[in-house]
Amino acid sequence: TCQCNWPECYHVWMRRVAVIAAHVIALGLTVLISLLSRPGTSEYLKCLSLLTILYLLCLTEGILLFSPEGTPFYLKARKGKVRLHWFIQALVLLAAATGMGFMVASNNVSERPHLATWHSMLGVGTLTTTVLQAACGICLLFPKLLKLSPPRLKLYHATCGLVVYLLAIVTVVSAMFSDWFQATVKGGMWYAFPLLPMFPALVVMNQITNAYLLRKKITT
Repeated sequence: TCQCNWPECYHVWMRRVAVIAAHVIALGLTVLISLLSRPGTSEYLKCLSLLTILYLLCLTEGILLFSPEGTPFYLKARKGKVRLHWFIQALVLLAAATGMGFMVASNNVSERPHLATWHSMLGVGTLTTTVLQAACGICLLFPKLLKLSPPRLKLYHATCGLVVYLLAIVTVVSAMFSDWFQATVKGGMWYAFPLLPMFPALVVMNQITNAYLLRKKITT
């Protein structure tokens, strides 16, 4: 039961509902795009399915894992959450490299130019920032070598993570404006697809800003 007054309880429950909705939307959008990439559809659409599973599901769960409002991974100890976070991010990097390799090979076979669209350039930028973010995470293991306090390193890591997540959302949404996707998803249903990723993005942004970026003082 909630021990706070009614307005505080209301905001707590609203935050919990928002986090649960972010989980559901990330999983639901992944399933929907996976169904659209059934056998016989465009190879490019299958790439979108992989990248959607990668960024909208793995990245979302990897960040919301630390949400105080609720996560499907019930781990009380922060150490266990950190280990699971590392595992999920390793899957992110592996899937990103696999998806990028598949897209390059597909373009070579079909003799299509590389980096010819905004989506492809955003994808390369997102993959690059993901690798840099992973390197930033590794630095958290060796704070003394960088002569920075752990709280400050965590702030940098969280800030970079937010940038990576927002880039990933923009990359996925940009693919939904391509001709092949609009030919597959038609009518009013198409308008929902670019909007759906925005809600988990807002939840993730709120979590990171509340946990790190809004702190007035950082322990040095």
